[in-house]
Amino acid sequence: MNTILRKSVLGVAGLAFAGGVFAGPVAAHAAGTSHAAKPVSVGVQGDKLIPHGVQGEQSRIDLNDEQTANVKAIIAATKKAGMGERAAVVSIATALQESKLENLGHLGDRNDHDSQGLFQQRPSSGWGTVEQITDPEYSTTAFLKGLKQVDGWQDMPLTKAAQTVQVSAYPDHYAQWEQQAADLVAKHWNK
Repeated sequence: MNTILRKSVLGVAGLAFAGGVFAGPVAAHAAGTSHAAKPVSVGVQGDKLIPHGVQGEQSRIDLNDEQTANVKAIIAATKKAGMGERAAVVSIATALQESKLENLGHLGDRNDHDSQGLFQQRPSSGWGTVEQITDPEYSTTAFLKGLKQVDGWQDMPLTKAAQTVQVSAYPDHYAQWEQQAADLVAKHWNK
C-alpha cells in the first residue's frame, strides 16, 4: 500500500476511533444485538455505500424473513423514488435504529407517543395515517421525501442525515447501523 493511501486510511480510522471514544458506547436496545468494531470500509462499497466510513462501534442483528422482506421493500421504494443506493443505506440504518426493521404497530405504554411502522413515524406529526405509515412502501417514501429536503444529505454523515429527517431524542444512534445497512443494500440492491 502506498504511503499516502496508508496515511489516509490510518487517519480516517483514527478519527473513527476518536469519535467512538468521545461519543461513548451506544446501548443495545434489542436482544440479539451485538457490538463489534468494524474497520472503515475501503473500495467500491466504501465509495458508494459508505463514502465517509462508519462512525463508532457498529451493531448488527440477525434478520428474520419479515425483516428481510422489509429491507427489500425499502430498497424497492428507494428505486421507485429515483434515489440511489446511499439513500437506501440511510433508510435501512434509520429503520434498524427505529424498529429493528419490524413494522411496529401501537406498543401501548412502550410506545413513543403514537409512533408506528418501520421508521416510528407519528400520525400526529403529519407523517400519514396509521394505515399509511405501517405500509413499508409508503413509510419509506415519506422518509425519502424528507431526506430529499435535507440540503447536502449525500455529503454528510449518515447519522446527521437521518437525524435531520427523524428529529430523534437520540441523534447519534443511527450511526451504529451503517455497516449492516450497507451490507444489506450490497446484498439486495440488484436482486
